[in-house]
Amino acid sequence: MGTTFGFWRYIMKIRRSGRLVDMTHFLLQNPYQLVPLTYFSERYQSAKSSISEDLSIIKEQFEKQGIGTIVTVSGAAGGVKFISKMAKHEAENVETTLKQLLAVPERILPGGYLYMTDILGDPKYVNQIGRLFASVFSERNIDVVMTIATKAIPIAYAVASHLNVPVVVVRSDNRVTEGSMVSINYISGSSQRIQTMTLARRSLQAGANVLIIDDFMKAGGTINGMINLLDEFQANLAGIGVLVESERTRERLVEKYVSLLKLSQVNEKEKTIKMVSGNYMQHEDKFL
Repeated sequence: MGTTFGFWRYIMKIRRSGRLVDMTHFLLQNPYQLVPLTYFSERYQSAKSSISEDLSIIKEQFEKQGIGTIVTVSGAAGGVKFISKMAKHEAENVETTLKQLLAVPERILPGGYLYMTDILGDPKYVNQIGRLFASVFSERNIDVVMTIATKAIPIAYAVASHLNVPVVVVRSDNRVTEGSMVSINYISGSSQRIQTMTLARRSLQAGANVLIIDDFMKAGGTINGMINLLDEFQANLAGIGVLVESERTRERLVEKYVSLLKLSQVNEKEKTIKMVSGNYMQHEDKFL
């Protein structure tokens, strides 16, 4: 065979029902991967017309079930590509669930922060958050997802898995095992302290389109620092996704971002939390 995708090398001659299951599984495991029709045709020993009919059936069900869509790229180098998406009603359900989970008074931490480690450690919630952000940024031609250690790392990997791109993690310390590093100083928006962030020089290619993901944003000093770090690599900012933004800030250092939730009020003395919707529904056209 001319085209191979890892372990999907062998040729199969199976009934249509089995073929549909196998194609569905392949597409779900390889989002944003352009697959020539000849690959499926040779794999299943079936005519391209039959493969096209199968893909139409899968595409229809993907969109009905809020899983995603399949796009066709024409031309000699064309093929089909699965785009992971989320239905609008599912995104709203994710928002509602997270609101309820985060509005528990026991989550209040000193300084107006929230305890979210249990949620960020739950694969079910993290995968849902990842799909939601992947839907919003599905048309940005993302090459890399960037985050800063440590709490937002699970979300970054979830988003990256649905976009089928790598993750780079910015750290506050140099690591000998990562070779030459690029370091910058930045001012934390909430504490106004000068801090340092570093990234391995070989982590990013010049011209890469980078999506920044963070779990919590107050003034946006950390995210602003990562934006400045991108300049050092001559990389492009393709978008910013934040799980929770705080409304209680005098000056926002970052203007264009997408948030899932907004912490509008937190009273440490009375132990009360008010969580409202973020601005992600400004991009509702990106959902199914």
